[in-house]
Amino acid sequence: MTDTPSAPERFLASYTTLRLGGPAGTVTTAVHTDEAVETVRAATAAGRPLLILAGGSNVVVGDEGFAGEVLVLRNRGIETVGEDQDSLLVRVAAGEPWDDFVATAVHNGWSGVECLSGIPGAAGSTPIQNVGAYGQEVAHTIEAVHAYDRLAAQMLVMTPEQCGFGYRSSVFKHNDRYLVTAVDFRLARSGDSAPIRYAELARTLGAEAGDRVPVTQARDTVLKLRAGKGMVLDPEDRDTWSVGSFFTNPVVPASVFATLVSSGEMPHWPGADGTVKIPAAWLIEHAGFPKGFAGDRVAISGKHTLALTNRGGGTTTALLDLARVIRDGVRARFGVELHPEPVLINCTL
Repeated sequence: MTDTPSAPERFLASYTTLRLGGPAGTVTTAVHTDEAVETVRAATAAGRPLLILAGGSNVVVGDEGFAGEVLVLRNRGIETVGEDQDSLLVRVAAGEPWDDFVATAVHNGWSGVECLSGIPGAAGSTPIQNVGAYGQEVAHTIEAVHAYDRLAAQMLVMTPEQCGFGYRSSVFKHNDRYLVTAVDFRLARSGDSAPIRYAELARTLGAEAGDRVPVTQARDTVLKLRAGKGMVLDPEDRDTWSVGSFFTNPVVPASVFATLVSSGEMPHWPGADGTVKIPAAWLIEHAGFPKGFAGDRVAISGKHTLALTNRGGGTTTALLDLARVIRDGVRARFGVELHPEPVLINCTL
């Protein structure tokens, strides 16, 4: 465990993919799970404010930073803890880089997470957001989440039902009660992907919905699609200095959707309980905010309308100002409210 970083490293911009965020009170880096738990236990007992970061890919930190203690998770490990003829149960430490785990799964011929290739961040963050892309969500394969409960002061093994997974949400989001320490994934023992669910991916693969393809082909194709949208981290490409999708796709009642525009003009997907999901990117573009639309040293990505980017020298204040302009413009044009996907720390939209 390390602490008291140098002055530049105390700025949380050093720990976020947006490269934005002011200073921390203290920064502690935990490379072992017991160190992380002890840090959380001590901060809780002392009543100190605590912020937990791992990959920093889904968090927006205010320019004033975070005056309390910041715990940076760097515990690593991928371990098979159970198996049968058709599947394996794989335990992944919370600080393990997510795409390293996906690459390992694909290399070993384990399927179920291949369409989540290229997503930045750490494995322990994925259940918090119920990370999803190209037709897969981590909720499809998570069998258990290992977490320290700060209120009960004990370790828990939480079932998917207890995790309360929803669209880009869970009981962990906007809730500092739990420290996720590891995640168990049930993966198929197969060199073929899970059935392809996402239309764009199917078209690119030359496949039909429901088809399976080699996991390596699925991963390679997803990586190319994501890179084309600036969604694979590249320090030289400022289109990737983002949190990925800044807004979630709005989900509205069918009656509301019917008042917006005829279904043939607005792309949409059926949601649960008769709801309709509308692509936020389409709403943003048709409200007058194209790729590259710029604010003060921040801009919509030149590759993907949903990514708000730091062009270098930007600030969180400027990024959120741009987000408000977009949100308000979509509301004025369509009467639909956009909501941020990342967690906002010491800042509001």
